[in-house]
Amino acid sequence: MLRKPAVAGTFYAGDKESLKRQIEDCFLHSLGPGKVPVPAKKGEGKITALISPHAGYVYSGFVAAWGFARVIEREKPETVIVLGPNHRGFGSPVAIMSEGEWETPLGRVPIDESLAKKLLQVSSLIEEDEKAHQREHSLEVQIPFLQYGYNGNFKIVPICLTDQRFITSVSLGDAILSVIRDKPNTLLIASTDFTHYQPQAIAEKDDKRLIEAILSCNPGNLEKVLSSGDFSMCGYGPVLAVMEVAFRLGGVNVRLLKYGTSGDITGDYSAVVGYASLSLEK
Repeated sequence: MLRKPAVAGTFYAGDKESLKRQIEDCFLHSLGPGKVPVPAKKGEGKITALISPHAGYVYSGFVAAWGFARVIEREKPETVIVLGPNHRGFGSPVAIMSEGEWETPLGRVPIDESLAKKLLQVSSLIEEDEKAHQREHSLEVQIPFLQYGYNGNFKIVPICLTDQRFITSVSLGDAILSVIRDKPNTLLIASTDFTHYQPQAIAEKDDKRLIEAILSCNPGNLEKVLSSGDFSMCGYGPVLAVMEVAFRLGGVNVRLLKYGTSGDITGDYSAVVGYASLSLEK
């Protein structure tokens, strides 16, 4: 089974050479990390997860580049479990693809079928549903950065969530932890944007509260903040799930690598979307 790209040519460049240049521009952007990362020869095994934005590269690519630069220079994962929200709401509440490949202009990436099938076995929440992934962009936009950094030498496990309730996310995190304990070369990516279409001052205020809760590395703290107000963070379920993994592992600290908004690119701060790149590290 081949999952064809859904947003190539819109969220990111649609051909190989243009996409490589676009990714390099994200790394070299004045608001980005400022250099193209040199891939690690071997993994340190210290980065458990990234929290990464999923807007079009022209808007959030410079923020995403901070997380990918950090992991590319320090880790060499065999498998990347990518979790994202299901924006269209189509398909199973917690949907996985356990077979096949994902394609972008940079090539094809195989699914780690063994790990994906283990997740299906240990969790009744997770369902096989390739149709839920067909048009979803939140996972897809993470893949080209990984392909650029690792030249396609990794596998993925894609999971998208319509059900982002706290109980679901925590249970999903527990299931993931149970299957990666003996796979130290596994990286998690939680795909999310933060505040949507608010003035810059409001976005910064709301996102500061959310990020402070994430920095605590306690998923319960993020749930309390989310329950206390009307927040428009779209991928809180994936973030809660990777926080649960880190919380249960213990000894994991969260590092804020970069925060920005769409206004930093467009110059229009009247209605922005917030983006953050964070790493969860031992």
